[in-house]
Amino acid sequence: MRDRAEQLRIETGSPLFDAVDHARAELSARFADRFVTEPMLTRSLVSFQANKSRPAYRWYKFKEAFSASLVEYFLHRFGIQRGRILDPFAGSGTALFAASAAGIDADGVELLPIGQQIIRARQIIRAGLPKEDLDTLRQWSRSRVWESHGTRAVVPELRVTKGAYPDETKDSIERYLAACQDVSLSVRTILRFALFCVLEEVSFTRKDGQYLRWDYRSGRRQGKKMFDKGAIADFGSAVQSKLTEILLDAVATEEDELVSFADLNGAIRLFEGSCLQVLPGLDDLAYDAIITSPPYCNRYDYTRTYALELALLGVDDRGLGELRQQMLSCTVENRAKDLRGMNPQWALALNASDRQPLLQAILAFLEAQKADGFLNNSGIPRMVRGYFYEMACVIAECSRVMKGNAPLLMVNDNVRYAGVSIPVDAILSHIAEQVGFRVESILVLPNGKGNSSQQMGEHGREVLRKCVYVWRKP
Repeated sequence: MRDRAEQLRIETGSPLFDAVDHARAELSARFADRFVTEPMLTRSLVSFQANKSRPAYRWYKFKEAFSASLVEYFLHRFGIQRGRILDPFAGSGTALFAASAAGIDADGVELLPIGQQIIRARQIIRAGLPKEDLDTLRQWSRSRVWESHGTRAVVPELRVTKGAYPDETKDSIERYLAACQDVSLSVRTILRFALFCVLEEVSFTRKDGQYLRWDYRSGRRQGKKMFDKGAIADFGSAVQSKLTEILLDAVATEEDELVSFADLNGAIRLFEGSCLQVLPGLDDLAYDAIITSPPYCNRYDYTRTYALELALLGVDDRGLGELRQQMLSCTVENRAKDLRGMNPQWALALNASDRQPLLQAILAFLEAQKADGFLNNSGIPRMVRGYFYEMACVIAECSRVMKGNAPLLMVNDNVRYAGVSIPVDAILSHIAEQVGFRVESILVLPNGKGNSSQQMGEHGREVLRKCVYVWRKP
């Protein structure tokens, strides 16, 4: 990569740089009256933080999730009281369970097996268990049943997860998995779910956005700076504590069965797979609202950050690569998808992306930066292009499946690459207008976010907007 001073000299007065500034100014003026700072939208509310002390939602720390409180706020503010909602990027199911608890039916689409597993386990717990299964869970929470088990199960590993556990922890997990085979399917699902909930704290790893960060005790070298994650939890204590937490949240008294709210809650349906594959199969005009947060255009690779869980769910190295390619393009390893070949009905959305002036100016600028050797990864232009074009197709499908006057509520972040801020909110809102939405407002968090770590050294901590888009189907 060339010297930054040389880059700045080239950028100053560059026609491509000026074209980005000009197109950004025009788009900002177009939506100037739609940007509204919303004091209620704290960073805690629009992230997992507000779920940390919330029963059921606190079980698994799905760090990319928004909070149940945010969904409840949306339902109240926009008068969503009945019908069916959709979350095309369901994650751990926060929108689904929060809407269901309000008596609203909820459909979700999720690609990653860990998200699917979290939702399935919570559905089993929410539906209630017979007393004999509940007694088994209590036994496991109080005594380490697996330690006396005579056999062991293999702990599946990927290339990126080898050596993730201390030897005694790996031994315990092997015994735990083998002992899980002796219980009913429902109890086994919950026991394995509890295991997934503690994997990070009992391993040498920590989830860190684009990858797993490795503790120095693992023997893996990762960068120049040694990482010490502190105390690594004892497996038995961690999993028993998690089972106790699950029982505490789900059971009213020692004698009760797991409380069942199935008759009070809205129904939840989960569609497993990529939303680009699933959404075209959903019925027209089926949904009263969409509440979602797609992956951000920030290079975060969830197949790596959740690699420990994916390995235990049976995903091998080839399967991991396939999952990565099916994901919305948000990493530099995503290859371009043949969107026109996948669905000719997306022509309007793709044409809208082709005609979006700021997007095209940004892509031209990034390609020039790549050609001149200024980018720290040559895959950035392809990723940015893929992200917006794929999101355009998702937005078009959302418009098709929504009822008239239904709101679409989307949490998303703006990003910055090669010194250029990319207003994801304005670009996607303009594309949304072309495929059937009215941009009602773009709710801005009072406090934005800084640049990514690799950007701060060169460009400073420039604040980037974090927003909730409010689009409405006419």
